[in-house]
Amino acid sequence: MKWKKFGAFLCVLGLVLLLPGPEPVRTAGAPAEVTLSGPPLVALTFDDGPRSSTTGPLLDGLALREVPATFFLVGNRIPGNEDLVRRMAAEGHQIGIHTYDHVELKGLSRQDFDLQVGKTRALITQLVGEGNYWLRPPYGLMDRQAGQWCGGPVILWSVDPEDWKDDDIDRIVAAVVEHVSDGDIILLHDLFPSSAQAALRVVDTLLARGCCFVTVEQLMAERGVTPEVGARYRKIN
Repeated sequence: MKWKKFGAFLCVLGLVLLLPGPEPVRTAGAPAEVTLSGPPLVALTFDDGPRSSTTGPLLDGLALREVPATFFLVGNRIPGNEDLVRRMAAEGHQIGIHTYDHVELKGLSRQDFDLQVGKTRALITQLVGEGNYWLRPPYGLMDRQAGQWCGGPVILWSVDPEDWKDDDIDRIVAAVVEHVSDGDIILLHDLFPSSAQAALRVVDTLLARGCCFVTVEQLMAERGVTPEVGARYRKIN
């Protein structure tokens, strides 16, 4: 994924300050031991899209703020929304997989798993080329076999405002900004207009506090974390 340029000078400066010196010896997947002197880094993620009526305006708002996000796509919603997927890639967002039919990844045969994950990966690859299309399992649930088959890390979350419960934008925003901290992965859904609107308010609030938004992949890279196949990641710090 291409790095998306950040609008705020503080964010750019903070990323420079976060770069480590000579890398210490550590086990695979362990974060580098660096002094964090820059702004807090957070990853904004969206599940269940793409949806033209909500994902499009959300991308407009993120582009205006020059903020990258990570989108975990449902495969059966890609047909008819191909331009949105191409736009995500072109504008520096990370794209991931949320299965083809939004099904629980437990107890599936290898064939059924491939229909859910492999088919979605193939659709994304056809649109934007080869890449690291990481998995977020629906409901955060999967079994050991699915972890062995997924081909990459499993991205969960550490801040969940449960934006699917209602369309109360004030509640959703408060549930994020009152609990977020450095290294958090925020879960939202670009399926709902209220979630898209809340996301942009979250961005504005956290930018004003000096936070810097990165994709999940960028967050791992900044923290010196090597993604491991089947490993589950909720927060990166």
